[in-house]
Amino acid sequence: MKLIKSNFSYDLLIIGGGISACVFASKYLKNNITKKVALIEIGRGLGGRSSTRISKRFRGWELNHGAPNFNISNSKNNPLLKNYIDELVENKFIKIDDSEIFFLNEDSNLDTIKKSEFSSGVNYLSLDSMSQLSQNIIDSNNLKSKIDFYFETFIVDLKFNDNEWVLTSKDGNKFKSKYIICSTNLLLHKRSLKILNINQIPLRKAIPINNDKKIDLLLNFLDKQSFIPRLTFLIYTNENYSFKDFYNKKQRYFYLKNSLENKYKFERIIFQMQDNNKLGIVVHSRNIEFINNHINAIDENVLKQKIITNFNKLFEDNSVINKLTFDEKFSIMKWRASQPCGVGVPLSLQFISKYRIGFCGDWFEGNGFGRIEGSILSALLLEKKFKI
Repeated sequence: MKLIKSNFSYDLLIIGGGISACVFASKYLKNNITKKVALIEIGRGLGGRSSTRISKRFRGWELNHGAPNFNISNSKNNPLLKNYIDELVENKFIKIDDSEIFFLNEDSNLDTIKKSEFSSGVNYLSLDSMSQLSQNIIDSNNLKSKIDFYFETFIVDLKFNDNEWVLTSKDGNKFKSKYIICSTNLLLHKRSLKILNINQIPLRKAIPINNDKKIDLLLNFLDKQSFIPRLTFLIYTNENYSFKDFYNKKQRYFYLKNSLENKYKFERIIFQMQDNNKLGIVVHSRNIEFINNHINAIDENVLKQKIITNFNKLFEDNSVINKLTFDEKFSIMKWRASQPCGVGVPLSLQFISKYRIGFCGDWFEGNGFGRIEGSILSALLLEKKFKI
């Protein structure tokens, strides 16, 4: 059957459905309710890397498999960011996360002195799931009906003709708009060449070199930016699995020091209590050799045995964590979009008026680079600059 291709026209298109896109959309539409706006997201819902896996195989489980919470390291010196975080707290979208955070040393003993980039400053936890936080931000001020959502829609090509953007999705649909916002940098970064199987970065194709100095600078910075690859393992424990102690908060975090991370291939382990009191475990790995060896693993059971064996060895003599059995349920999240690292893009390159394009996300320089703090702040700053 031949698929019918469609054309859609808007005043503003937002590419990506992560937290930065949701923050920008909610703040922008609050003052521009007459504008026709759409949000395009490759996934099945909002959240981006701050996502929640609602398992189809294992009913009743909701695990935050990207960012389980988020931290704000520097809001005291930034009233714009502070006021927005206060607003999220007042709306009861988030609360201060007082969960226990442990740092495991070489002997796998508990050390609460060290700090992680994910835990400095003040930690916050969504009162719902992390995906629901993005949805709540969009729903605030009754703005949800003002946005058209296109989920499971993958943009593969950009064109700028006659002061209008034309975006083409993988299935051939075209989206036209006077302005666009890129909250993802996939269409701007060299990694798009492999992922999209193309020979030219989409933004570079749309705006050739030497046409705009700011675009050239933006792409030069992004060319130097790299990403931390990750595999995330989700463990759905058996009904009788619990902590050794009587800890009853929603989450519990364990970070591994470098020597332990190299030995066990785990970066951090998050225990997540479910509404039915079952205990889910999310294991993050950023070990490149381990990821390369297992990213295309065919036999999931072999990988499961490896993860559970390492888990049990890591917590063998731990005073609060019980061992796992090999009949725990298990799934894998393979990240295509991962944490940016290295060079941050200057915030001065967020908006290019000549080409009616704006950018936000955690890939901009500053205290929040690579984290949700950066996503939120860049969105707030862009909204102030973006006037149409």
